[in-house]
Amino acid sequence: MSEPRKLVIAIDGPAGSGKSTIAARLAKKLGYVNLESGAMYRALALKAMEQPVALDDDEALRQLATRSVIELEPRGEGNRVLLDGRDVSQRIREADVTLAASQVSVHPPVRRVMVARQRELGASGGVVMEGRDIGTAVFPNADVKIFLDADPKVRAERRVLQNGSKSAEETQRVQAEIVARDTRDRTRATSPLVPASDAVVVDTTNKNIDQVVEELEGIVRQKLGERG
Repeated sequence: MSEPRKLVIAIDGPAGSGKSTIAARLAKKLGYVNLESGAMYRALALKAMEQPVALDDDEALRQLATRSVIELEPRGEGNRVLLDGRDVSQRIREADVTLAASQVSVHPPVRRVMVARQRELGASGGVVMEGRDIGTAVFPNADVKIFLDADPKVRAERRVLQNGSKSAEETQRVQAEIVARDTRDRTRATSPLVPASDAVVVDTTNKNIDQVVEELEGIVRQKLGERG
């Protein structure tokens, strides 16, 4: 008896909605590969900062993207990210790279290069891919589409806790950054941050990671059952 076809699972959502952690855990439970598109943009942003290449020069950034080698090596709790063979897994999570990535990712020429690579990585199925436009632009025909969301204040609190802080002032600052990034992502001309018309929207505001992963696994198992 042949094995059931492996699915392409797209998880989208704004910053702080839990996409990266949830996608990694879901992929591990399913025995799938976790492809983190955001890490790819972060790695490119880091390289642009180091060159340096201006973050508003879309043609220079496109050329940089075409000659960069960005690899994702799946691990239990996330990806090891290699930029031209160098491990940048920790560096790309820092605040300056996060900000730069949001600026780099808005350029259509850059997105075309990165989307082509992402499609290559996920073409054979058996992947959980997360980002901001996976279900709408990268894999519009994905078998399962999830859109994670949460209240901006809760997303900010999560980010601050990740950094080992509980400061109210820090939370307010991060919340302002998240709201500003939401605005950029939702209003950009190319691939704005919106749920796909056939996506299941999951609000994670009052749910922990285990609850969300369990909910998403149920959605995937149902789809696998439908496909036989």
